[in-house]
Amino acid sequence: MAQALTYVFCLGATKAGTSWLHDQLAVHPDCLLRTIKEYHYFNKSKPAQFVAAIAANEREIARLTAKNATRPEEQGRWACAHIADLAAYNAVLSCGARDDAAFADLLAGKAGKDSAETGTLVGDFTPAYALLPEAALAKLANFAPDTRAVYLIRDPLSRLWSHVRMVAERSGSADLAEAAWALLDRISNGAMDTEAKGITDRGDYACIIPKLMRAFDPSRLLVMFYEDMLTAPGFARLCAFLGIAQRDADFTRKVHAGKPLSMSSKDRASALRFLRPQYEFAARAFPVLPVAWRSAMNEA
Repeated sequence: MAQALTYVFCLGATKAGTSWLHDQLAVHPDCLLRTIKEYHYFNKSKPAQFVAAIAANEREIARLTAKNATRPEEQGRWACAHIADLAAYNAVLSCGARDDAAFADLLAGKAGKDSAETGTLVGDFTPAYALLPEAALAKLANFAPDTRAVYLIRDPLSRLWSHVRMVAERSGSADLAEAAWALLDRISNGAMDTEAKGITDRGDYACIIPKLMRAFDPSRLLVMFYEDMLTAPGFARLCAFLGIAQRDADFTRKVHAGKPLSMSSKDRASALRFLRPQYEFAARAFPVLPVAWRSAMNEA
Protein backbone atom coordinates (compact mmCIF):
# COMPACT_ATOMS: atom_id res chain seq x y z
CA MET A 1 0.00 0.00 0.00
CA ALA A 2 1.28 3.44 -0.86
CA GLN A 3 2.19 5.62 2.11
CA ALA A 4 -0.01 8.60 2.91
CA LEU A 5 1.40 11.82 1.51
CA THR A 6 2.18 15.04 3.30
CA TYR A 7 1.48 18.17 1.26
CA VAL A 8 3.62 21.16 2.21
CA PHE A 9 2.96 24.70 1.04
CA CYS A 10 5.84 27.11 1.55
CA LEU A 11 4.06 30.46 1.57
CA GLY A 12 7.02 32.84 1.66
CA ALA A 13 8.26 35.27 2.54
CA THR A 14 9.81 36.54 -0.69
CA LYS A 15 13.63 36.66 -0.47
CA ALA A 16 13.58 34.64 2.74
CA GLY A 17 15.07 31.36 1.54
CA THR A 18 12.18 29.58 -0.17
CA SER A 19 14.30 28.69 -3.22
CA TRP A 20 17.14 27.41 -1.02
CA LEU A 21 14.70 25.26 0.93
CA HIS A 22 13.11 23.87 -2.24
CA ASP A 23 16.55 22.92 -3.56
CA GLN A 24 17.49 21.16 -0.32
CA LEU A 25 14.25 19.21 -0.11
CA ALA A 26 14.35 18.32 -3.81
CA VAL A 27 17.32 16.04 -3.11
CA HIS A 28 16.01 14.70 0.20
CA PRO A 29 15.12 11.01 -0.06
CA ASP A 30 11.84 11.52 1.79
CA CYS A 31 10.66 14.22 -0.63
CA LEU A 32 9.23 13.97 -4.13
CA LEU A 33 9.18 17.52 -5.38
CA ARG A 34 8.75 18.24 -9.06
CA THR A 35 11.15 20.60 -10.81
CA ILE A 36 8.54 23.39 -10.64
CA LYS A 37 9.06 25.44 -7.50
CA GLU A 38 6.26 28.01 -7.79
CA TYR A 39 2.95 26.95 -9.31
CA HIS A 40 0.88 30.03 -8.44
CA TYR A 41 -2.08 27.68 -8.77
CA PHE A 42 -4.10 29.21 -5.93
CA ASN A 43 -3.55 32.73 -7.29
CA LYS A 44 -5.64 31.87 -10.37
CA SER A 45 -9.40 32.34 -10.53
CA LYS A 46 -10.19 33.73 -14.00
CA PRO A 47 -10.03 31.76 -17.29
CA ALA A 48 -7.64 34.35 -18.75
CA GLN A 49 -5.17 33.63 -15.96
CA PHE A 50 -5.15 29.94 -16.86
CA VAL A 51 -4.66 30.76 -20.55
CA ALA A 52 -1.76 33.07 -19.74
CA ALA A 53 -0.11 30.49 -17.50
CA ILE A 54 -0.37 27.80 -20.19
CA ALA A 55 1.16 30.16 -22.76
CA ALA A 56 4.03 31.03 -20.42
CA ASN A 57 4.71 27.35 -19.77
CA GLU A 58 4.65 26.60 -23.49
CA ARG A 59 7.20 29.34 -24.13
CA GLU A 60 9.46 27.87 -21.46
CA ILE A 61 9.07 24.38 -22.92
CA ALA A 62 10.06 25.73 -26.35
CA ARG A 63 13.07 27.56 -24.91
CA LEU A 64 14.33 24.52 -23.01
CA THR A 65 13.73 22.21 -25.96
CA ALA A 66 15.82 24.46 -28.22
CA LYS A 67 18.68 24.65 -25.71
CA ASN A 68 18.58 21.13 -24.37
CA ALA A 69 20.90 19.66 -27.00
CA THR A 70 23.71 22.04 -26.04
CA ARG A 71 23.39 21.72 -22.27
CA PRO A 72 25.78 19.68 -20.12
CA GLU A 73 24.43 16.22 -19.34
CA GLU A 74 23.31 17.11 -15.81
CA GLN A 75 21.46 20.21 -16.98
CA GLY A 76 20.00 18.27 -19.89
CA ARG A 77 18.41 15.74 -17.55
CA TRP A 78 16.94 18.50 -15.43
CA ALA A 79 15.62 20.28 -18.53
CA CYS A 80 13.91 17.12 -19.76
CA ALA A 81 12.28 16.61 -16.36
CA HIS A 82 11.21 20.25 -16.25
CA ILE A 83 9.68 20.06 -19.71
CA ALA A 84 7.68 17.01 -18.63
CA ASP A 85 6.55 18.73 -15.42
CA LEU A 86 5.46 21.87 -17.27
CA ALA A 87 3.50 19.78 -19.76
CA ALA A 88 1.82 17.88 -16.91
CA TYR A 89 0.91 21.16 -15.21
CA ASN A 90 -0.53 22.52 -18.45
CA ALA A 91 -2.81 19.50 -18.58
CA VAL A 92 -4.19 20.50 -15.17
CA LEU A 93 -4.61 24.13 -16.27
CA SER A 94 -6.22 23.26 -19.59
CA CYS A 95 -9.76 23.10 -18.20
CA GLY A 96 -9.56 26.84 -17.54
CA ALA A 97 -10.68 26.59 -13.93
CA ARG A 98 -9.46 25.28 -10.60
CA ASP A 99 -9.49 21.52 -10.16
CA ASP A 100 -7.92 20.89 -6.77
CA ALA A 101 -8.12 17.10 -7.08
CA ALA A 102 -6.19 17.23 -10.36
CA PHE A 103 -3.62 19.58 -8.82
CA ALA A 104 -3.19 17.26 -5.84
CA ASP A 105 -2.60 14.38 -8.26
CA LEU A 106 -0.06 16.49 -10.14
CA LEU A 107 1.93 17.21 -6.99
CA ALA A 108 1.75 13.55 -6.04
CA GLY A 109 2.55 12.34 -9.54
CA LYS A 110 5.94 10.83 -8.72
CA ALA A 111 4.54 9.07 -5.68
CA GLY A 112 2.08 6.78 -7.43
CA LYS A 113 1.68 3.31 -5.96
CA ASP A 114 3.45 1.77 -8.94
CA SER A 115 6.40 4.15 -8.63
CA ALA A 116 9.80 3.06 -7.39
CA GLU A 117 9.99 6.35 -5.49
CA THR A 118 9.49 6.07 -1.74
CA GLY A 119 9.24 9.67 -0.53
CA THR A 120 6.15 10.92 1.21
CA LEU A 121 6.45 14.73 1.05
CA VAL A 122 5.21 16.71 -1.95
CA GLY A 123 4.40 20.37 -2.30
CA ASP A 124 4.35 23.83 -3.77
CA PHE A 125 6.70 26.70 -2.82
CA THR A 126 4.92 29.88 -3.92
CA PRO A 127 5.63 32.96 -1.76
CA ALA A 128 2.71 34.84 -3.32
CA TYR A 129 0.29 32.59 -1.43
CA ALA A 130 0.97 34.62 1.71
CA LEU A 131 -1.04 37.43 0.11
CA LEU A 132 -4.17 35.29 -0.31
CA PRO A 133 -7.25 36.31 1.69
CA GLU A 134 -7.74 34.51 4.97
CA ALA A 135 -10.70 32.52 3.64
CA ALA A 136 -8.59 31.20 0.76
CA LEU A 137 -5.81 30.26 3.17
CA ALA A 138 -8.30 28.39 5.34
CA LYS A 139 -9.29 26.32 2.29
CA LEU A 140 -5.63 25.73 1.51
CA ALA A 141 -5.15 24.45 5.06
CA ASN A 142 -7.66 21.68 4.25
CA PHE A 143 -6.26 20.86 0.82
CA ALA A 144 -5.37 17.29 1.85
CA PRO A 145 -5.69 15.19 5.02
CA ASP A 146 -2.09 16.03 5.91
CA THR A 147 -1.40 19.60 4.79
CA ARG A 148 1.36 21.67 6.40
CA ALA A 149 2.50 25.24 5.82
CA VAL A 150 5.89 26.88 6.24
CA TYR A 151 6.33 30.63 6.38
CA LEU A 152 9.95 31.84 6.46
CA ILE A 153 10.74 35.27 7.83
CA ARG A 154 14.00 37.13 7.38
CA ASP A 155 15.35 40.24 9.08
CA PRO A 156 13.01 42.93 7.64
CA LEU A 157 15.78 45.25 6.48
CA SER A 158 17.80 42.48 4.82
CA ARG A 159 14.68 41.06 3.17
CA LEU A 160 13.54 44.47 1.92
CA TRP A 161 16.93 45.39 0.48
CA SER A 162 17.28 42.02 -1.23
CA HIS A 163 13.81 42.37 -2.77
CA VAL A 164 14.49 45.95 -3.87
CA ARG A 165 17.75 44.92 -5.56
CA MET A 166 16.01 42.01 -7.32
CA VAL A 167 13.27 44.27 -8.70
CA ALA A 168 15.81 46.93 -9.74
CA GLU A 169 17.94 44.32 -11.49
CA ARG A 170 14.96 42.91 -13.36
CA SER A 171 13.89 46.39 -14.46
CA GLY A 172 16.75 46.46 -16.95
CA SER A 173 17.96 49.83 -15.71
CA ALA A 174 21.39 50.82 -17.00
CA ASP A 175 22.35 51.87 -13.48
CA LEU A 176 21.39 49.19 -10.95
CA ALA A 177 22.51 51.21 -7.95
CA GLU A 178 20.54 54.28 -8.95
CA ALA A 179 17.40 52.25 -9.63
CA ALA A 180 17.66 50.38 -6.32
CA TRP A 181 18.30 53.50 -4.25
CA ALA A 182 15.42 55.34 -5.93
CA LEU A 183 13.03 52.45 -5.26
CA LEU A 184 14.15 52.15 -1.64
CA ASP A 185 13.68 55.90 -1.20
CA ARG A 186 10.10 55.68 -2.49
CA ILE A 187 9.32 52.88 -0.07
CA SER A 188 10.98 54.54 2.94
CA ASN A 189 9.03 57.72 2.29
CA GLY A 190 5.71 55.96 1.85
CA ALA A 191 5.32 56.57 -1.89
CA MET A 192 3.41 53.33 -2.40
CA ASP A 193 3.03 52.91 -6.13
CA THR A 194 2.19 49.43 -7.37
CA GLU A 195 5.82 48.34 -7.51
CA ALA A 196 6.69 49.59 -4.03
CA LYS A 197 3.52 48.17 -2.50
CA GLY A 198 4.18 44.79 -4.07
CA ILE A 199 7.55 44.66 -2.34
CA THR A 200 6.38 45.82 1.07
CA ASP A 201 3.26 43.63 1.10
CA ARG A 202 5.47 40.53 0.69
CA GLY A 203 7.29 41.42 3.91
CA ASP A 204 4.36 42.63 6.00
CA TYR A 205 4.80 40.08 8.77
CA ALA A 206 2.49 42.00 11.10
CA CYS A 207 -0.37 41.42 8.65
CA ILE A 208 0.53 38.00 7.24
CA ILE A 209 1.48 36.01 10.36
CA PRO A 210 -1.74 36.64 12.35
CA LYS A 211 -3.72 35.76 9.21
CA LEU A 212 -1.83 32.48 8.83
CA MET A 213 -2.28 31.66 12.50
CA ARG A 214 -6.04 32.06 12.15
CA ALA A 215 -6.22 30.03 8.95
CA PHE A 216 -4.04 27.06 9.95
CA ASP A 217 -4.10 24.68 12.86
CA PRO A 218 -1.05 25.64 15.00
CA SER A 219 0.33 22.11 14.71
CA ARG A 220 0.30 22.41 10.91
CA LEU A 221 1.99 25.81 10.61
CA LEU A 222 5.68 26.59 11.08
CA VAL A 223 6.77 30.21 11.12
CA MET A 224 10.55 30.06 11.02
CA PHE A 225 13.35 32.58 10.99
CA TYR A 226 15.45 32.40 7.83
CA GLU A 227 18.50 32.92 10.03
CA ASP A 228 17.61 29.85 12.12
CA MET A 229 16.80 27.67 9.12
CA LEU A 230 20.38 28.12 7.90
CA THR A 231 21.77 26.28 10.92
CA ALA A 232 21.98 22.56 11.62
CA PRO A 233 19.61 22.67 14.63
CA GLY A 234 17.15 24.89 12.76
CA PHE A 235 17.08 22.70 9.67
CA ALA A 236 16.64 19.63 11.88
CA ARG A 237 13.63 21.30 13.53
CA LEU A 238 12.16 22.05 10.10
CA CYS A 239 12.63 18.43 9.00
CA ALA A 240 10.90 17.25 12.18
CA PHE A 241 7.94 19.54 11.49
CA LEU A 242 7.67 18.15 7.94
CA GLY A 243 7.87 14.58 9.20
CA ILE A 244 11.00 13.72 7.20
CA ALA A 245 14.34 12.34 8.32
CA GLN A 246 16.95 14.75 9.60
CA ARG A 247 19.61 15.32 6.96
CA ASP A 248 22.60 17.58 6.40
CA ALA A 249 21.97 20.67 4.29
CA ASP A 250 24.31 22.86 2.26
CA PHE A 251 24.26 26.08 4.25
CA THR A 252 26.93 27.66 2.03
CA ARG A 253 24.82 27.41 -1.12
CA LYS A 254 23.45 30.69 -2.45
CA VAL A 255 20.27 30.70 -4.53
CA HIS A 256 19.21 33.75 -6.55
CA ALA A 257 21.66 35.95 -4.68
CA GLY A 258 21.46 39.51 -5.97
CA LYS A 259 24.36 41.67 -6.99
CA PRO A 260 26.12 43.15 -3.94
CA LEU A 261 25.13 46.74 -3.28
CA SER A 262 25.46 48.70 -0.07
CA MET A 263 23.06 51.21 1.45
CA SER A 264 24.16 54.60 2.67
CA SER A 265 23.76 55.22 6.40
CA LYS A 266 20.98 57.70 5.57
CA ASP A 267 19.08 55.17 3.44
CA ARG A 268 19.53 52.52 6.12
CA ALA A 269 18.15 54.81 8.81
CA SER A 270 15.15 55.76 6.67
CA ALA A 271 14.37 52.15 5.85
CA LEU A 272 14.63 51.12 9.49
CA ARG A 273 12.19 53.84 10.51
CA PHE A 274 9.75 52.57 7.90
CA LEU A 275 10.22 48.97 9.09
CA ARG A 276 9.96 49.70 12.80
CA PRO A 277 6.38 48.32 13.06
CA GLN A 278 7.61 44.98 11.68
CA TYR A 279 10.38 44.75 14.27
CA GLU A 280 7.98 45.73 17.05
CA PHE A 281 5.50 43.09 15.93
CA ALA A 282 8.23 40.43 15.86
CA ALA A 283 9.44 41.39 19.32
CA ARG A 284 5.90 40.89 20.66
CA ALA A 285 5.25 37.68 18.75
CA PHE A 286 8.52 35.85 19.38
CA PRO A 287 10.31 35.65 22.72
CA VAL A 288 13.74 35.25 21.12
CA LEU A 289 14.87 37.08 17.98
CA PRO A 290 17.97 36.27 15.91
CA VAL A 291 21.02 38.47 16.44
CA ALA A 292 20.55 40.28 13.10
CA TRP A 293 17.02 41.27 14.08
CA ARG A 294 18.04 42.55 17.50
CA SER A 295 20.92 44.50 16.04
CA ALA A 296 18.69 46.22 13.48
CA MET A 297 16.04 46.93 16.13
CA ASN A 298 18.63 48.76 18.20
CA GLU A 299 19.26 51.04 15.22
CA ALA A 300 15.62 51.66 14.38
